[in-house]
This record gives sequence, structure tokens and C-alpha cells, in this order.
Amino acid sequence: MKTKDRSLTLDLLTAKHRSGLDRTRQIAPQIVEYLRERILALELAPGTALSRVELQKQFGLSQTPVRDALMRLEEEGLITVYPQYATLVSKIDINLARQTHFMRRAVEQEAVFNLAERATARHVADRLRSANAKLKTLVASNEYADFLVLDRAFHFIIYEEAGLEHIWPIIRRHSGHIDRLRRLNLLNVGTQRVVDAHDAIIEGIAAGDPVGAEKAMKIHLSGTLSMINDIAERYPDYIDMG
Repeated sequence: MKTKDRSLTLDLLTAKHRSGLDRTRQIAPQIVEYLRERILALELAPGTALSRVELQKQFGLSQTPVRDALMRLEEEGLITVYPQYATLVSKIDINLARQTHFMRRAVEQEAVFNLAERATARHVADRLRSANAKLKTLVASNEYADFLVLDRAFHFIIYEEAGLEHIWPIIRRHSGHIDRLRRLNLLNVGTQRVVDAHDAIIEGIAAGDPVGAEKAMKIHLSGTLSMINDIAERYPDYIDMG
């Protein structure tokens, strides 16, 4: 990946995205979603400068929704605002990534353990198989951004079935750093390992094996952090080791 020439250009914010805004809904959250996805996909790499003026022009918006969107992204730790200087996409903070990983592992290991004990375990497993089947269609491609979107959909099913869907937005707001690490790690380990790990989780739930499901989830979620040193060596400009 290139680490130079990171200024945000109008090419990144195409007319398609401008015309795609739903004017019947609040605009700022839509801008947040769009920019967040570009940041998580590393299309806006750490160090990329975001111009409020260019964003306003490209989306045909006033200052307020763009300002509100950038404030939200700053709260999520995805951008850093230097007053009177620049607004930059933040580096990947390893300390924050570790904290989010701890939170996700605690929630998701417990969730799959409980799901495997329920009478609805086979129904849950069927939903997860369907979601993982969509991921498998992308294994042979380089559509990493799309893959990670579908991966999030897979994990959301677990939260939903466990009755934890209201925790999901909290997890997501804090996942920007670990998600970007996972994006970088996909280049190293490949997507096949991810879908295989999902299959192991599904098998544990379907078999009514809570211990097996929990173990499979622990292994799945621990993969990226075990590769931190390697990722940092490959992409030193992207990482803040703290």
C-alpha cells in the first residue's frame, strides 16, 4: 500500500456517493458511515488529510453536517483534528485495538456458548451458515472491503440471536482500530482462514457444544492480535504502538 500522497481528492468522493445521499434522513450519519467505511477499508489510509471544504463541495452540503460527521469520527478515534492545521485519519492505535479485542472476546465467547446451549441452536447455525456462504464467494477475490462488511454481518447475527443487538453499536463505535488491523492482516493470512474459523464456530453451535463453540470463537478473534508485530513491521507508517 502506498503511504505517500495521502491527501483526500475529489476522486474518492464520487458523484455516485453524492447522489446516493438520502435527503429524507439525517445527512451527518450518512457521511459518517461513508467515511468510516473508507477508513476501515484503508482507502483513506492513516495520515490522509480530510478537507472539510472539499467534503462540503463534493456532497453539496453546508458546513454543519460535515462538521458533525467529522466530530463523530473524532470521537470514534478514527480521525485526529489539529485546530488551525489539519484533520488527519488517525494511525491504528494498538492499545485501543487490544481493549476492543478484550471486549469483543468477552461478549462473543459468552454469546456463542449460550447459543449452543439453546433449543434454537440449529436455527442459529443455519443463519450463520447462510452468512458464511456469502463470505465464501469472495474468498478467491481481492474484495477485502466487501469481505469485511459481510464478516460484520456474520458477527451481528450472533449478537442478534443472543439478544445483544443493542450492544452491537457500542462495539462497532470502538472497533475502528482492530478492524483496520484485521484488514491489514487479511493480506497476510488470507480470507480462507476466516471462513474456516466461522465454520468451526457454526459446528460448535449446531452440535450443541458450548465449550467447542466458545473455543472456536476465542481462536478466531485472537488471530489478528497474535500478528501485531508482523503487521507493524510491514506497515510502520500505519501503526501507533503506544
